[in-house]
Amino acid sequence: MKSISIDVENLTVAYHGKVALHGASLRIQAGSISGLVGMNGSGKSTLFKAIMGFLKPVTGRVLINGLPIKAVQKKSLVAYVPQSEEVDWNFPVSVHDVVMMGRYGYMNILRIPSANDQRVVRESLERVQMWSMRDRQIGELSGGQKKRAFLARALAQKGTVLLLDEPFTGVDIKTEKAMIDLLLELREEGHTILISTHDLASITTFCDQVVLINRTILAYGDTSEVFTEENLSRTFGGSLGDLSLSKSQIIRRNQNESD
Repeated sequence: MKSISIDVENLTVAYHGKVALHGASLRIQAGSISGLVGMNGSGKSTLFKAIMGFLKPVTGRVLINGLPIKAVQKKSLVAYVPQSEEVDWNFPVSVHDVVMMGRYGYMNILRIPSANDQRVVRESLERVQMWSMRDRQIGELSGGQKKRAFLARALAQKGTVLLLDEPFTGVDIKTEKAMIDLLLELREEGHTILISTHDLASITTFCDQVVLINRTILAYGDTSEVFTEENLSRTFGGSLGDLSLSKSQIIRRNQNESD
């Protein structure tokens, strides 16, 4: 039996007195890919930030590989790929420098990169086919290139757990497939991956588990058992007769129903 990598128990998180996530519990197996599915405003980003330790819960706890958040942060065990909206793309920084940020946890207070840091950054960029663009400013990149640059930063961090918040939004099908192929490779290397996505059509192609969220965790478990029309109807509010919905249909539905 596989060990548990992400263990969330009775987690409640609030912003300015308003509850964004209530009584959420889930357990993610080590060495697996889990898809986090829910409408906009359902608490996906809140869950990610709580797992990262960016948000302090009102109740509950999060353990990563059996360790509390503070210990996890010191060990750089969790790497995070944010939504594009969370990044200032006008900030004057190169692709290489963005990826080097993933090495900060390994540097001294002066943050002077070692030869090993430089090697890891190059390997990470090469793995996402971005080494040739290392000197480009991040604001000059296409949507798919931006996603790959921040994925490279996560790889450079060498964490065992990867959290990806909407990595397929704004990318073409070719880029999405390349990213999925890389995620499958990382899973085989032992990484635990939790990825939020609106692309229901691809969930069954690469996710071992599914987590359904709407201000709390509605269901989670093996994709074949959880990814059902009944559960999706509970998640999105209404009937979803066709589970092979396109990305554009899902995004439109979320935009119409988000709060």
